[in-house]
Amino acid sequence: MATPSDGSKEGPWTDETKQKFEGKSKSEFYDPCQEAAQRSYKCLYRNNGDKSMCGEYFQYVLHA
Repeated sequence: MATPSDGSKEGPWTDETKQKFEGKSKSEFYDPCQEAAQRSYKCLYRNNGDKSMCGEYFQYVLHA
């Protein structure tokens, strides 16, 4: 499995995200994958939409 280029090896569910999810109100939406999604969008933006330059992010999503 590929890891994000920022060096983090943890998945979307960390102690911090678990605490955010459990502490939110019942009507509030929380997406544990939002941070990974934002990183992939930033990569695409930096590389003018070239997915081949951002393969690590998309491979991570496929194997998560």
